Amino acid sequence: QVQLVESGGGLVQPGGSLRLSCAASGSTFSITHMGWFRQAPGKQRELVATITSGGSTNYADSVKGRFTISRDSAKNTVYLQMNSLEPEDTAVYYCGARKYYSVRYDYWGQGTQVTVSS
Repeated sequence: QVQLVESGGGLVQPGGSLRLSCAASGSTFSITHMGWFRQAPGKQRELVATITSGGSTNYADSVKGRFTISRDSAKNTVYLQMNSLEPEDTAVYYCGARKYYSVRYDYWGQGTQVTVSS
């Protein structure tokens, strides 16, 4: 099993920045992909950014140029640096993990709330 714990959410004004962290523990040796997803009220969960064990990244068009995903393999931690935040970024952000033999993200954190408002 894999446990994921997110932190770093909060309230920020438009144009501000936040950094989210996701610490993985447990059976992490076979994780190849980690990512951030978000779910706004009344909407489906959507991909924000993903990163592979090799460092390849992928971003949703809505966050390209504003968000950066990174990972510290030694700490089993993934980060999401969010700059130039907009009210539309308001959502619960979830960290997910996927193992090499899976085609989907099977492990999820509890989520952290990000609210962008003046």
